Amino acid sequence: MSTVFDQMLERYGNLPKEKVWNAKYEVTQLIALAGLRRGGFFNKAAFYGGTCLRIIYGMHRFSEDMDFSLLAEDASFHLEDYFQAVIDEFKAAGRDVVITKKDKMTLGKVESAFLKDETDVYNLSFQTEKTLKVKIEIDVKPPLEFQTELVNLNNPFPFVVRCMTLPCLYAGKMHALAFRNWKTRIKGRDWYDFEWYVRKGIPLDYNHLRERIKEFNGLDLDKDDFLTLLKERLATSKIELVKADAARFVENREDLDIWSNDYFLQLTDMIKFV
Repeated sequence: MSTVFDQMLERYGNLPKEKVWNAKYEVTQLIALAGLRRGGFFNKAAFYGGTCLRIIYGMHRFSEDMDFSLLAEDASFHLEDYFQAVIDEFKAAGRDVVITKKDKMTLGKVESAFLKDETDVYNLSFQTEKTLKVKIEIDVKPPLEFQTELVNLNNPFPFVVRCMTLPCLYAGKMHALAFRNWKTRIKGRDWYDFEWYVRKGIPLDYNHLRERIKEFNGLDLDKDDFLTLLKERLATSKIELVKADAARFVENREDLDIWSNDYFLQLTDMIKFV
């Protein structure tokens, strides 16, 4: 008998083998959002990040993690208070999941948890596959000056999600692009998202970006100083590493053919501010 999870997956059609795993992630994320909504989570928090762009705004790349921010600091908030609502939602969709909180002494501003599918019959196109895990993180001491909106989703049933507005999401992405500690693994997904914002003509909320930079990096940069820092990073990054990371998540890899350091520097000159 087909479960709700299976029916949601069938909507993606006949995907190539390497894309089926991404579709499973997305169905898992949608059901998790529905469970959080039932639990009242969005009365206190907002959805943001790459997965928000994909699910809410239709960006053509898949994303693994789910990022949230409290609307304001709340000493009474505990992420685990919403676990049962998510577990119940997956049970209704025909899946059994386990959620474990990631405990770290250095976790600080962010609460984190892993949602893991425990169902044996998870194999749709493979005989064996790795365990699917979705990381859920929430900033419990968020930099403020951001705006939110309520958006309707229709799967697995009609429900409403609170998410950051696109200009504020843009600010979060530009903060990651300029300041993320890449070490040996550049996140080409940041670059893909930046291109998406520019091509969509979405304005950047610099007030929120400035607050994020103050909160996380201890700097107070005006727009010109930020653009100078951003251009330096874009000009000196190894573009082949950027493309290699992004290729794992985009629907059409030919979209990356135009990418070069000069191309992204040109995009920087096209940034619009609120």
